[in-house]
Amino acid sequence: MAIGVGGGIAGALDLLQACMLFGWDIPLVIAAGLLGREAIHGGVGTYVLGVVLHFFIACSAAAIYYGASRKLVFMNEHPLVCGLFFGGAVQEVMNLVALPLSALHARGPFKLDDLILGLVVHMVVIGLPISYSVRRFTK
Repeated sequence: MAIGVGGGIAGALDLLQACMLFGWDIPLVIAAGLLGREAIHGGVGTYVLGVVLHFFIACSAAAIYYGASRKLVFMNEHPLVCGLFFGGAVQEVMNLVALPLSALHARGPFKLDDLILGLVVHMVVIGLPISYSVRRFTK
């Protein structure tokens, strides 16, 4: 339950903010990370694949947090601090590992203001929903 709720809320908030900031074709870009650049011009099926991949990633992040919180009890005792750090870590893993290894091969250089915005947004919309849902549903 903690993984589903945390991943679902985090995924919905993150997808909504990304679409509001960068346009409603963001799921096509997500799918292009798996399929390649031509997927950016894909249709409904590609769009749905991007949404599914996005929620898979969010739920995977929630599962990682949940698993770590089983061994590191302070993660449940301090969800604000741990959630913020976890959201920042998710952003950095996406920038430094997932995007360079994706079919888009996105590697920077990145603008400083984009990095800061991405870091702050992921700390709030990914880290906090996951940490508080894990705390709530694992008591």
